[in-house]
Amino acid sequence: MATRTVSYGKCFLCGAKVAKNAASRHLAKCLPAHDSPGGKTAHLFHLRVEGAYAPGYWMHIEIPASATLNDLDSFLRSIWLECCGHLSAFTIHGVVYERNTGMVDAMWKDIFGPGGRVSSMRKKLFDVLRPGDVFSHEYDYGTTTELTLKVVGEREGPVPKDKVRLLVRNYAPDIRCIECDQRAEWLYVHDYPFKPYCAVHAETMDDAVLLPVVNSPRVGDCGYDGPADEALWFEETVPAAA
Repeated sequence: MATRTVSYGKCFLCGAKVAKNAASRHLAKCLPAHDSPGGKTAHLFHLRVEGAYAPGYWMHIEIPASATLNDLDSFLRSIWLECCGHLSAFTIHGVVYERNTGMVDAMWKDIFGPGGRVSSMRKKLFDVLRPGDVFSHEYDYGTTTELTLKVVGEREGPVPKDKVRLLVRNYAPDIRCIECDQRAEWLYVHDYPFKPYCAVHAETMDDAVLLPVVNSPRVGDCGYDGPADEALWFEETVPAAA
């Protein structure tokens, strides 16, 4: 029987290393312990987000239930996805909520885009979501990155400073160079599966088909090279055991 690998993430509230399958339980205690007393409060949704086909990339976030799907989409783009202004969509209970950015790839949406009824992302979260709901997000209808989201819970709590509060995020996967087994920094994306290389061995490859290894389920796709906002970068690896 294959050994099951445990994925770990960092709690941005207390700094602890947290196993993916224990993150919700950890946050049930950690969240109220780190709420600032006083100040404005709101009804909040606790969401878990992960790569639909790359579940090693995952995070827990908190967002006001009064925020819009546009707000959530903007956060997902900024932390994990944005490369070329592609179209995106949520699918919730069979309804597609689409963001048409007007980019040239809009021509492909009828071919590669999600099917079903299409609505706007101007909807507020509390209008379309309830605790326990599982839904999906797609970014880029050509080289698509798909995410799975779940409404883990809801509560009254402090309004997040930046609309969305990052709670826990996976440590960067340990990807190794295929030549020397050192930590990979680049992916050669001309071949599929993509080939990882360390900085030294990447120098022997064609720069035009190299993309940086970044902590995102979109790694290696299209022109993605990480968040534009440096504050959203998180490339820490799992801390060594004490």
